Amino acid sequence: MKDSMSTYEASGVNVEMGDKCSAIAYNAAKETFIGRKGMIGQPVVEDGGFTGTLDMGDYFLVQNDDGVGSKMQVAEMMGKYDTMGTDLLCMVIDDAVCIGAEPISVTNTIDVDKVDEAKIAQLMEGLKEAALKHKVVIPGGEIAEMGKMCNGYIWNATCVGIVEKNKVINGQNIKIGDKLIGLLSPNFRSNGLSLVRHILSEKFGTNWVNEKYDDNRTWGEVVIEPSKIYASAIMEMHGRYKESAKVELKGVCHITGGGIPGNLPRILKKTGLNYKLTTLPKPPPAMQKLMELGNVSEDEAYKTWNMGVGMILVSDDFEKISAICKNHGIEAQIIGEVL
Repeated sequence: MKDSMSTYEASGVNVEMGDKCSAIAYNAAKETFIGRKGMIGQPVVEDGGFTGTLDMGDYFLVQNDDGVGSKMQVAEMMGKYDTMGTDLLCMVIDDAVCIGAEPISVTNTIDVDKVDEAKIAQLMEGLKEAALKHKVVIPGGEIAEMGKMCNGYIWNATCVGIVEKNKVINGQNIKIGDKLIGLLSPNFRSNGLSLVRHILSEKFGTNWVNEKYDDNRTWGEVVIEPSKIYASAIMEMHGRYKESAKVELKGVCHITGGGIPGNLPRILKKTGLNYKLTTLPKPPPAMQKLMELGNVSEDEAYKTWNMGVGMILVSDDFEKISAICKNHGIEAQIIGEVL
């Protein structure tokens, strides 16, 4: 008898319900926009965007939120928290740069059942190091001890960025034939971890983090590997605030929850154009192995994980983009084109 197929829903995540709730939250948020009409900070409506945009007169201020999700549970199982700061920073600043904004600051909130000095020290040291590397400041935050209301640690953050009005990347210059350039990802980042944990716990039990993946690493070490942050490379291409662009980026798409099929259409929707993926990279070996272990279909995997592509750029400047990425330890690859 063939093993049943593992899906994101079977791991406890209802994507359809999540989308419905996100729509409720966004529609309620949009109803607040009228409160700043004609004032500094008037919101710019951008349905389906990666970050919120506020009109500050001479420039736009951007703001967006995210968190490390259930990757924190892996950290707790391993007793290793020092890489979580990289994941937290990644999830918010890589969203901000999708419209060309320079990330300036990140505030964060930790909800915990019981505060632990050693754990907090690891989390904050990791966040500090990542923030310094990517020229982001941490002006504030909150640690809330929640007792029985919270099981473990939940870590979320808000990014604030800035972009000149004439440098917003909004997809309006995208045309048929433009190249889709993938910035490759070697790991899961902070998305789809519920399915990862579901498969591994079904296969190896509750102590799966200590099971051997290969000769050098355990599954825990593979899953907890920190996210690749693309923001600084994007800023070098597009230019930080008041800097000139080195390449033309017509569209920038962060591949997070929903994978490529759930995110790439977001930057093409206003153009009415479509896309063709012709030369996708092979998914990281760990993803391929999990597809085998959990009998995960290719369609389900591409809707849940990044499958080796952490960000997609729309541009005709591949050579310059590739060179800049190389300087940041990132591999770029043409993966398709706009139709």
